[in-house]
Amino acid sequence: MNEEYTWWKQAVFYQIYPRSFKDSNSDGIGDLQGILDKLDYLVKLGVDAIWISPIYPSPMADFGYDVSDYTGIDPIFGDMDTFDRLLAAMHQRGLRIVLDYVPNHSSIKHPWFIESRSSRDNPKRDWYIWKDPDPQGGPPNNWEAVVGGSAWNRDKGSGQYYLAQFIKDEPDLNWRNPEVVSAMMDVLKFWLDKGVDGFRMDMLPHLFEHPDFPDNPPIPDGHPFRDIGLTQEQVYTVDQPETHQIVRQFRKLFDSYDGDRVIIGETPLFDMQQLVSCYGANLDEVHIPFNFKLLLTPWNAKGMKAVLEEYYNAIPEGAVPSIVFGNHDFPRIATKFGPENLRSAAVLLLTLWGVPTMYYGDEIGMQDVHIPPGRLQDPWAFIEGGNARDPERTPMQWDTTPNAGFSPPGIETWLPVGENYPQANAASQVGDPDSIFNLYKNLLKLRRERPCLHKGIFQFVENVPDDVLVYIREFAGERTLVLVNFTNQIYELDFSHLSREANLLLSTHTYTSEAFNLSSLQLLPHQSLLIDLQ
Repeated sequence: MNEEYTWWKQAVFYQIYPRSFKDSNSDGIGDLQGILDKLDYLVKLGVDAIWISPIYPSPMADFGYDVSDYTGIDPIFGDMDTFDRLLAAMHQRGLRIVLDYVPNHSSIKHPWFIESRSSRDNPKRDWYIWKDPDPQGGPPNNWEAVVGGSAWNRDKGSGQYYLAQFIKDEPDLNWRNPEVVSAMMDVLKFWLDKGVDGFRMDMLPHLFEHPDFPDNPPIPDGHPFRDIGLTQEQVYTVDQPETHQIVRQFRKLFDSYDGDRVIIGETPLFDMQQLVSCYGANLDEVHIPFNFKLLLTPWNAKGMKAVLEEYYNAIPEGAVPSIVFGNHDFPRIATKFGPENLRSAAVLLLTLWGVPTMYYGDEIGMQDVHIPPGRLQDPWAFIEGGNARDPERTPMQWDTTPNAGFSPPGIETWLPVGENYPQANAASQVGDPDSIFNLYKNLLKLRRERPCLHKGIFQFVENVPDDVLVYIREFAGERTLVLVNFTNQIYELDFSHLSREANLLLSTHTYTSEAFNLSSLQLLPHQSLLIDLQ
């Protein structure tokens, strides 16, 4: 494999939440044909690869992450013929396709689990994790689910408890069972044989638990888990050594296929050393472990720089970082960072060192949408008392017609459409040279044209105001200076020591050529600049 030209190292990924991208059959829910119908829009935007959240058959207790058949297509989204046509159409357009893989748990309605719970001596009993009650008749230990409450669920039929680290409808598979390993490897082979270009692997750190099932310790004061409602450290339920052994098996399988198939990993939230360990000691595990710490970093130049410096200093030699600011589980960047900073967030996402992942609709400025109590869908909302992920999962805003062109007028969409769709929609923005869509498009074009923006040397520029982030991207003699103003202040800056001559490549705001001078550079409120250093 030629590492210099490995496609995913230079790629920009675009996440599609399929229920919310485009409804092609007027049922209020997005589907595969809807994605197929909008491929040319994605080509126009200029992304390289599409990550599609789960499309497998599912009872939808967790909207697809509770899988009941790992090698099928849920009828809500279409059928396998539609998927095959989508795959072919994407490859014809030069787009790569990445699917979600959910290895930690299945649906409670998966045939494997139905067999497993049918009796204690069923051959598939050990495909899941079953334990007797403790001496008092309660759960086997104190492990809590990610959504809160006990991770153990009593089965009336057998009197035992099964482990479900997420919602109770998602029982954990037993990866210590070789039959489970073989079956789940066959799932990967099925899709890789079809020609998918890789997988984003859900919740990898949870695959194994400590074999002795000891109690987890309480969270110490100040631990960031407290901010997401947990009360204990996941010492014995997350990031066990055996996980790395299995991921190396995944990687060996992927490496046996041509085309540089990619593994993207959902990895530990807070511990940087755990995160970088997911690359593998010999870079033989996950290609791109997501850095979720960036999803929780506020809009603050000093804080952002501190997180990035810690991250970049920890990255193993030869590995590539991940840059992600939003997805289907976290608030949209326009809401989190503020609409005034949306353009600068786009600059950061697409010019920092690392592989960027965009979230559908961010390129048109979609914001989180208020969901009335009667329209809530996310099961986590009902478990956690309103902490729903629905606001960032609302329908894509395509045009100014009712339902924003996602579904025909008069159809009730599965979640409400954002009220800002008359302004924040694709049709209005594609033709507007000053739109956020065209800023993303221009950034993606620059990223392709200037190799220094996707590989080479990254260096922060020091001795700048605390509210400004400045860095240089450099490769093969080409240098790009990037400036990001995090505030509503105006700054007069002098960078004449960096270069004798410079050209303005891109500004998030109108910027006249007469005002451009490295020795007296004016950075406007919330403005970002890309400058070619000669």
